[in-house]
Amino acid sequence: MNAPGLRLFVDDLHDQFGRWPLAYSSAGGPELAEVLAIGERVGEGNDADFARAFRQAGEANVARAAEAASAGHWHTASDLYLRASALFGTALHPLYGAPVDPLLLEIFERQSEAFARGLELLRAPAIPLAIQCDGVTLPGYLIPAQHKTPGTVRPLIIFTNGYDATMPDVYFASAVAATRRGYHALLFDGPGQGAVLYQQGVPMRPDWETVVSAVIDVVEQLPIVDPRRIVISGWSLGGYLAPRAASGEHRLAACIADPGQWDLGASVASFARTLGASPEQVDDLSLLSDEFLEGMQEVIESDPRLRWSIVRRGFWVNGVDSLRDFIEVTRTYSLVGREADIRCPTLITLAEADPLAASAEALYAQLTCEKTLMRFTAEEAAADHCEMGNRSLLNTRVLDWLDGVFAEPTGK
Repeated sequence: MNAPGLRLFVDDLHDQFGRWPLAYSSAGGPELAEVLAIGERVGEGNDADFARAFRQAGEANVARAAEAASAGHWHTASDLYLRASALFGTALHPLYGAPVDPLLLEIFERQSEAFARGLELLRAPAIPLAIQCDGVTLPGYLIPAQHKTPGTVRPLIIFTNGYDATMPDVYFASAVAATRRGYHALLFDGPGQGAVLYQQGVPMRPDWETVVSAVIDVVEQLPIVDPRRIVISGWSLGGYLAPRAASGEHRLAACIADPGQWDLGASVASFARTLGASPEQVDDLSLLSDEFLEGMQEVIESDPRLRWSIVRRGFWVNGVDSLRDFIEVTRTYSLVGREADIRCPTLITLAEADPLAASAEALYAQLTCEKTLMRFTAEEAAADHCEMGNRSLLNTRVLDWLDGVFAEPTGK
């Protein structure tokens, strides 16, 4: 989340990671003063100091939640456990990379425990799921629509993360708003995400239709889910994964891509072009020489943000250990040739300062289904990645669109 003039952490990457949960405050996540206090504790500390400071804040919320629960204040306990899960999740980001840092696993376990306890104490408790997909167990939760009669059949939104986030992130970012509006919400860790990556070591895969088909096989059997109104919504890299799923899984009634992403290999090709790759190499990245890749690696290693994004995160999530292999894997994340296979109404978001939205208009232009392009601007404080400066605006407009798709005000 970008906020001009607002500096919470000394280190640039810490500031990027540490500001992220501020987007969750309207849904019950950490408040600004809480994050400011954490920033003061971290000071000029290193990644482990950052992780421990956020963990400390998470543990403080867990302790308060336990006190509330012992006093019978179940709603307060739920809120505090869930807030703790967001704080624990923020602690994980600077620890990314292979081999897996034991501290990351330790904090992730605490996050998972707090999240499960918080969901269990909701007015309509979440339903834990174990989804089988190609021999891998994908953990998930179905969170029933809030303020509805228990057991009511409602539309379901399947929320899919991208590279970075865990289930508590998407819970605060979108699921709270969706359940308040009258939608059931499904959260899960797919390959390359959360528990499936951290604990099982299973990397990301581009054919997300296979993953989402396994999810739908389970949830369409649940009596509270309307199988005719199942939606896929993806944010960050999920802006590729969601339309990819819709291109092969036609039980989906609608698709939301935030932001829409057409061809991830094209972004790598653009990066190579800026470093002097020839037109032939840009067209076929497999032609990049070892010498050129060494130079590209040096550029990446010299930039802390690129190093974290590509080497520490990208290599790990995709199960590779070289830049050439990372580029080859990235090229497989493409919707080129699959656009006409997306048949359900599709919403593409485009925040004007989000670099991941660079191909959103191109994807929108190629779609042949019923489609909407939804723009977000700096004037709305929603121009950055995934509209994190004004996530509540994103949720309001997206859910209004979805209400229109289903031709009913689901909030009644």
